[in-house]
Amino acid sequence: MHRPHPTRLSRRTRRLLLITTLASSTAMVGAGAYTIALFTDSAANAGNAFVVGTVSIGVSPSSALIALTGMLPGDSTTGTLTVSSTGNSTLRYAISTAATNPDGKALRDQMALVIKTKDTNTAGCGNFNGTQLFNGTLANGAVGDPAQGGQAGDRSLAGGASEILCFRATLPGSTGNAFAGAATNATFTFSAEQTANNP
Repeated sequence: MHRPHPTRLSRRTRRLLLITTLASSTAMVGAGAYTIALFTDSAANAGNAFVVGTVSIGVSPSSALIALTGMLPGDSTTGTLTVSSTGNSTLRYAISTAATNPDGKALRDQMALVIKTKDTNTAGCGNFNGTQLFNGTLANGAVGDPAQGGQAGDRSLAGGASEILCFRATLPGSTGNAFAGAATNATFTFSAEQTANNP
């Protein structure tokens, strides 16, 4: 039986060992590629602050804007009111009226109410010649609409701004004896809302 030459066998073995060694080295280099360090960097953008605005309304005086006792047919009384936007955002506002009827005589439906802007030539209401905002009865006195969103007649004020309104209540000259001794008490409510993002 013929046996391979020992020297040849030895060469084959060496070749196999060399190929196995090279393959192992390549695998190790490939695995090592995932552990190489990389240069990195980052940058920060700080100071992103957010402050919520405010919507706030104030009136002066806060009570007894117009009041008169012992009224007779034909009498009237005028009052000056300052409306202020005391927050830092623009607001729109509306006015609504609630009047009592304690004696059942319905004086609130008889009394006439007119609301105007300040006088055209002075800072007050002495001439009562500003732009008319409402003309009707005390029972339904209103300017604009307190419903959300912009409505006809709503008033607008920038943050920190103010305006003067003039109110006049009149007992008509045609008022009859049925209203003698009648009384009513009215509350004017100023409802404000933001204008931004609120068409």
